[in-house]
Amino acid sequence: MNKNNIINKNISRRKLMKGVAAAGSIAAMPGFVRYSQAASSAPIKIGFQVHRTGIGAAYGRWYDRTTQAAVKVINDGGGINGRPIEIVAEDDGTDPKRGAEALEKFANQHKCDVAFGTLFSHVVIGSAPRAGELKLPYFVVSEGHHVASGMLNRYTLQPGITDVKSQVQAMAPFVRNNLGKKVTMVYPDFAFGHDHRDYFSAAFEAQGGQILAKVPIPPTESSFSKYFPKIPRDTEVLYHVMVGPAVLTFVKELGEFYGNKSPKLFGFIDSVEAVDLSTPGLEFLDGSYFWEGNPRYAQSNQTEHDKFYRSAVGVDENGASVSDSKDVSTYAHMFGCWETLHIIKNGMEEAGYSGVGDRSKLIEAVESMSNMPLSQAHPQGAKIFNGKTHQTFGHQYITKMTNGKLVLAHTTSIEDTFYPDEVDYTQQSF
Repeated sequence: MNKNNIINKNISRRKLMKGVAAAGSIAAMPGFVRYSQAASSAPIKIGFQVHRTGIGAAYGRWYDRTTQAAVKVINDGGGINGRPIEIVAEDDGTDPKRGAEALEKFANQHKCDVAFGTLFSHVVIGSAPRAGELKLPYFVVSEGHHVASGMLNRYTLQPGITDVKSQVQAMAPFVRNNLGKKVTMVYPDFAFGHDHRDYFSAAFEAQGGQILAKVPIPPTESSFSKYFPKIPRDTEVLYHVMVGPAVLTFVKELGEFYGNKSPKLFGFIDSVEAVDLSTPGLEFLDGSYFWEGNPRYAQSNQTEHDKFYRSAVGVDENGASVSDSKDVSTYAHMFGCWETLHIIKNGMEEAGYSGVGDRSKLIEAVESMSNMPLSQAHPQGAKIFNGKTHQTFGHQYITKMTNGKLVLAHTTSIEDTFYPDEVDYTQQSF
């Protein structure tokens, strides 16, 4: 808000106060003072749907830390249209039913302006229909292709993190050209894993590669050795993407099964997200490659924006908490919370957002966004947002495990991640 606007508002308020006094007393307008204060300083409430418990708890803890850090930066800078952000958190238990219940609380109990947060795709899919019914803007930080596929609704947007379909499309040529032509996939048996199964298979086969086998694993599984014999012996590349509290067990058992005779490994960082890579038993990962949404280790080409972001969240150059080197962050994903909150801020300011009656204006303002340059608000990298599909597109990073650290080996272009539109949410009514 500029100085002239502030002056004009003060003048208008003085005129109104004189008019009220002339009528007899300010008591003639009950609630006037309270309303005038709320209009200028009432917080904007953002309902934070967070995985505090369940299989997503490690992500939820770091999503929370990142969210709190972003809110502090935004509020220290004047908030949104001069109003502070207030985070209202509800644990969804990484459960679809509880996710929908959390949205219900945000809308009807807490009177939140928007909802924000969750990662696990089955929770998003279970929650988004309720967001549409409640007419509650729902900004997800998920990666699943469910938003851009047209499965959901106009009230659900994913503007701060890329989706699996774009990620694997950009990865497939690297795997085919550098690692091998025959791939076996190991993935979690729910929507996120199914996106990998379907979209990587299609992208890899389009590169002339062959998928030998697809090995789904229940997301709550705690031991994995019984699945490894299903991997064909002529596999040249093992593509692995696992999630949940047992990921360390997964990679350790994988190493025990193969020893030093494993196929080449290409993993999504989810398989070792929040895992200390110096843990004994992970030495076999040296020389293998990983997709990362945002490189865990500060790279030689680290930007000032990444330095600022790391410092604000409290993460060191190795991707761990500055207060505990063994407390490893979910660095490849949690930037999405930081960036999404800045997008909400930008959208609300563009829309002149003043309350829940402006929710449709907020969505239209975000839909009109396109280029998001590398900046303090977007420390992961530049992005291009597609307002029709409600999905953002950005750079992807491939790192190589080298002497216990993940070193950047390849960065894709944003164009590598594009695919044809499958929906136009802007044609849906509010």
